[in-house]
Amino acid sequence: MSFLAPAAFAALAIAIPILLLYMLRLRRREVLISSTFLWRQVVQDTEANTPWQRLRRNLLLFLQLLILLLLVLALARPFITVPTISAGKIALLLDASASMTATDVAGGSRFAAAIEQAQQIVNNMNPRDTISLIRVADVAEPLTAYTADKNQLRRALAGMSVSHGAGDWDTALTLAAAGAAGAENFSIVMITDGGVGAATSLPANIPQPIVVPIGESADNVAITALATRALAGGKPPQLFAQVTNYGAEAAEISLVIRLDDVLRLSRSGTIPPRSQLPIPFDEPISEPFETLSAVLTFDNDAQDFLALDNRAWTVRNEVNTRRVYYVSQMGNLFLEQALRSLPGVQTFRGNVENRRLPADAFDLYVFDGWLPNTLPAGDMLLINPPNSTPLFTLGPLLEPSDEIIVSAEESPITAYVDLDEMSLLQVRELNAAWAQPLIQAPEAAVLLAGEINARQVAILPFDLRDSNLPLLIAYPVLMANLIDWFSPADIVPLPDGLSVGDLLQISPPLLADSLRITAPDGRVTELAAEGETLAYTDTGQLGLYRLEVLQAGEVTQAQRFAVNLFATGESDITPRPQAELQLGGGQAAAQADEQLGLREFWTLMALAALLLLAIEWAVYHRRLQVPTLLRAAPGSPRFPWARLRNSSA
Repeated sequence: MSFLAPAAFAALAIAIPILLLYMLRLRRREVLISSTFLWRQVVQDTEANTPWQRLRRNLLLFLQLLILLLLVLALARPFITVPTISAGKIALLLDASASMTATDVAGGSRFAAAIEQAQQIVNNMNPRDTISLIRVADVAEPLTAYTADKNQLRRALAGMSVSHGAGDWDTALTLAAAGAAGAENFSIVMITDGGVGAATSLPANIPQPIVVPIGESADNVAITALATRALAGGKPPQLFAQVTNYGAEAAEISLVIRLDDVLRLSRSGTIPPRSQLPIPFDEPISEPFETLSAVLTFDNDAQDFLALDNRAWTVRNEVNTRRVYYVSQMGNLFLEQALRSLPGVQTFRGNVENRRLPADAFDLYVFDGWLPNTLPAGDMLLINPPNSTPLFTLGPLLEPSDEIIVSAEESPITAYVDLDEMSLLQVRELNAAWAQPLIQAPEAAVLLAGEINARQVAILPFDLRDSNLPLLIAYPVLMANLIDWFSPADIVPLPDGLSVGDLLQISPPLLADSLRITAPDGRVTELAAEGETLAYTDTGQLGLYRLEVLQAGEVTQAQRFAVNLFATGESDITPRPQAELQLGGGQAAAQADEQLGLREFWTLMALAALLLLAIEWAVYHRRLQVPTLLRAAPGSPRFPWARLRNSSA
């Protein structure tokens, strides 16, 4: 054993005054008494005393000297040399990805074992070593700068948590490699189960990392796919799921499906080792639902060490393409071009000779100067209707005498629509109690819209060719607003959901003030609706999120989306041998040349000194207890006057 601060042994000189205090005789207090006859012998003994006495055995003296010795040893910082993984300037990368929650190691999870390994590295570091701790999760982040402060490193390790996503090893290795600048002895230490993906961000001049392997088993079964597909024509959606067995033994599983948290379906099967099991659901889901969740269960003999991938979520996915049925009496090139230029719109042109509508349902019906025998039950855009219907009544043709204005600027249909330069030859008067005039001329409404019998209807009671509207910039804006009003596009287009850590691109509606996102744990994030797209990055939790559009404090649109762990690199928890890890074009070093670290014991010395100090305090206060008449001191006579008789004898 050696000492880092041997000069502290000079403090042992404090033992000298302690010994002297115990060798000095007591200074007795003078008291006036009526007679010294009975005290004569005591006075003679006092006169013979000297200031010093021979040192006798004393428990308090022994405890105080032992406390002093332990404190001096603590100040001297005793240590022994032990083998260590690395020394010098160390970038310590700790894997905090989802696979580290696997429980195949003794005493808990892989992450707990990794923390313990990191603590040993910190405990054995030399005084001149510096360590930077980097947490490798879905976002790689340095937790400490390069420091020799063990307490700071221990606090960072104690506050570290594991994530639910894949580790960003490219960024982590780039951060670690940046620490090599100006360092004579630099090394990178990775504590991981080997799931580093295709990390190649290590420069060629950086030494290959030292890998501390974590993990023992590959047994894991995971849900690797879950999706719904809506069919055209309003048909019920179909469900598809897939389960993968990454272990070396066959697994019997059951997949339980819940619609809006209500149990509805279940499928069972046996998955061979290292195989996938597609689970198709032949029948469409006829019941209405918004969200769907799947839970994986096993028989008693199945081994599954990773629980995060035993659940998955998805939302009902409608057909993204809006199917529009279009009929024009005279043919309208302006209208056809506008419909075909809009994204997500598929136009089907009907026959004007056939007044009957197709059997298949459409998302929107556009009729220009033409109406069927029976109006459809869906949303409709009517342009220049030729006759009255049960929904509205037509009046005479009118010639506008003044400019056309937007009368409902707060409507999403008229957002960013500028009609200052619009001119109109004639417009037909139209009466519909359920419709709101959005654009008006002095004599009649130019655009009306509203909802009746659970369908949305918009009417332009004039022929587009009788105006210059198709030549204005406002025309494509108005058509796009109308299509979005009939069938709003998804705020977040997510056909297959998200993975943990993915960036979410949000397209807020034009009139939205803000967006509110509620995470699975209930945490709420609000984003101001500024710009055409917003970025949401807090997708670190597994489960269902709720996105709400706020306008004037009211929720005008809502949508759910799911975040799942569909990552083979995380669900495949097979520990990777060090030789398989390719970093920066070379193999990762299995072990560096044997180096020496220091293991100090000053904390043990200090704790022992505190314990002895408590014992010394107890002994001292026990001796201060004064004997009483009924409770004499041990070894003394029952009554004090008995001692006086014996002395006189």
